Amino acid sequence: MKVFLVGGAVRDELLGYPMGDKDWVVVGSTPKQMITQGYSPVGKDFPVFLHPKTKEEYALARTERKTAEGYHGFTVHADPEVTLEEDLIRRDLTINAMAKDHQGQIIDPYHGQKDIKNKLLRHISPAFREDPVRILRIARFLARYHHLGFRIAPETLKLMQQMVKAGEVDSLVAERVWQESLKALREKTPSYFFSTLEQCGALEILFPDIHALINQVKKTAWEKKCNLWLHFLSCLNQDAASHIRLASALKTTHYLEHSDLDEMIERLRIPKSFSQLILKTAQLHPIYYSLSQQNSEQILDLLNQLDAFRQIQLLSHFAHACDLNQANQTSHKEELQNYIQSAENINPAQFIKQGLQGAQIGRAIKEKRLELIEKQRNKSN
Repeated sequence: MKVFLVGGAVRDELLGYPMGDKDWVVVGSTPKQMITQGYSPVGKDFPVFLHPKTKEEYALARTERKTAEGYHGFTVHADPEVTLEEDLIRRDLTINAMAKDHQGQIIDPYHGQKDIKNKLLRHISPAFREDPVRILRIARFLARYHHLGFRIAPETLKLMQQMVKAGEVDSLVAERVWQESLKALREKTPSYFFSTLEQCGALEILFPDIHALINQVKKTAWEKKCNLWLHFLSCLNQDAASHIRLASALKTTHYLEHSDLDEMIERLRIPKSFSQLILKTAQLHPIYYSLSQQNSEQILDLLNQLDAFRQIQLLSHFAHACDLNQANQTSHKEELQNYIQSAENINPAQFIKQGLQGAQIGRAIKEKRLELIEKQRNKSN
């Protein structure tokens, strides 16, 4: 039984890049032997075990054979006779197909070190085309490493284009598309995830609303002539949390004749932690940019739509998403927060004492808030 550190940990160590989880491959063992040594089985589709102390994943060396369409259509074979080289060749990219033994020696049968030196993302074998998730993964790797000078090898990009034309991308399930997208949004330059999908033809299939931004130049709330696609990409690379980046970028879809963010959110099953901010930013950003021209009624309506008297964090994230990549625009975040502070502490008891009931109390609170917002507005002006 031999154990090797494999994949991303080896790659990132050679790159001097922050290392994530460690993955290990075990050659020459069986599930029974692993369990005997205290490892806990966790794999359903193939034998993966958790180390009894570190809880890191140890997978038996295996081979894969394509048996059906889509990325689920594989038969896995794990056996003590499977070699390390056979296990590594089933991986996607050369830079992910390296291993390191306990003596620190790098095993690199497919020249991953050379491609690291040349800053290339290159597929190992034609078997790359058997798994459409690899299109998403290579796009995500470019989002991670583009700032280091990496690019996709021409032959790999060509193969990705062929996979899209063959319909392989159509089999991707929504959860996996969102999972890879979310990982990309956390990388240094997420724009290269989406631009790579556009280059290979997958963007139109997976994100039709985003693809519709290409070649669209529109008058927007922040610019008289805005290239929507370029603005979308630029927003993604700003220094912000992933949900704020995406909400800021997707506000561009507001200027398309036919766009349905609700459909995209439902189709990809985007969680509420993202979807609420995405929808509010797309819908309400024009009011934010023209806040100085809004009257008290309109300002209160904006605050209510953001549920700002209960969710101050949503308002903060909304303002951040609007401000992102808007160096020439005035930030209204502090102004909105001042409106909230001036109008939030209204005690309904004072209206009850006046004999008001039900909807009358709600109307009284609204009138009081409008009065306080108007005072704050006059003070600001």
